[in-house]
Amino acid sequence: MAGRPGYLTLPIFSVLAAIGYVYYTAVFLAVPRWLGLATAAGVANAAAFTALAAACLATYAVAVRRDPGRVPPGFVPDVEDAVSTVHEIKRKGGDLRYCQKCSHYKPPRAHHCRVCKRCVLKMDHHCIWINNCVGHENYKIFLVFVLYAVVASFYAMILIIGSVLHSVPKDEQSSNDSSRTSIIICGVILSPLALALAVLLGWHIYLILQNKTTIEYHEGVRAMWLAEKGGDLYHHPYDLGVYENLISVLGPNIFCWLCPVSNTVGNGLRYRTSYDIPLSTQPI
Repeated sequence: MAGRPGYLTLPIFSVLAAIGYVYYTAVFLAVPRWLGLATAAGVANAAAFTALAAACLATYAVAVRRDPGRVPPGFVPDVEDAVSTVHEIKRKGGDLRYCQKCSHYKPPRAHHCRVCKRCVLKMDHHCIWINNCVGHENYKIFLVFVLYAVVASFYAMILIIGSVLHSVPKDEQSSNDSSRTSIIICGVILSPLALALAVLLGWHIYLILQNKTTIEYHEGVRAMWLAEKGGDLYHHPYDLGVYENLISVLGPNIFCWLCPVSNTVGNGLRYRTSYDIPLSTQPI
């Protein structure tokens, strides 16, 4: 049961421990050594980093607990619905996509997760670090968590580098040697972590701008190859243009884009496609 969504696992404890370790090092070791907690600059930096750490914890907790989206029991796609211009079919046979394990039809962009043992709406991937799938209902929250984690990581690196380069008076050197060692160890661990998170954030920004999931990206590579082989051009059907793509994931209210709330457009059973847009306004 420890691997089921909603349960605490070793990777989750590892993430929480990493957040706590970086926070302690940055606020209680790096800031006092470099700026001093008694100064206005020290207090301001400690408060700013505390707010970032709190945002990371809040968004992470929501990403862990939020259901990524379930297919309603008895769901059947309406092939005669004029509003739904695209119905996804199987590669072989051309039938509507049907999950044999869950015994129901799959809505567009839904996929079966072998770990969660169920179909997930607009599934992007299963993330072991949140012990949950990233899908329609929690994709935005997952993205915001990664964004806050990247900002916090680079902020911590600045504080760590500043504290290491800061020259300590000779009469205080002996008492600061241990803290300097701890700060350096944290910096060594944090450097590859910050880089990995930045790459992950960049990857998902790239996907959002094209309104793709990770699964759809890999499927699109094959579809593009097949299209070019047949002399055709491939266009991702859910690409609505940069602004509409952002809204479909982050929500219509730009002031809530960085909030840990799921305000994505739609119910995950039907998505707008480029075929719904007049030819004069279709994205290039």
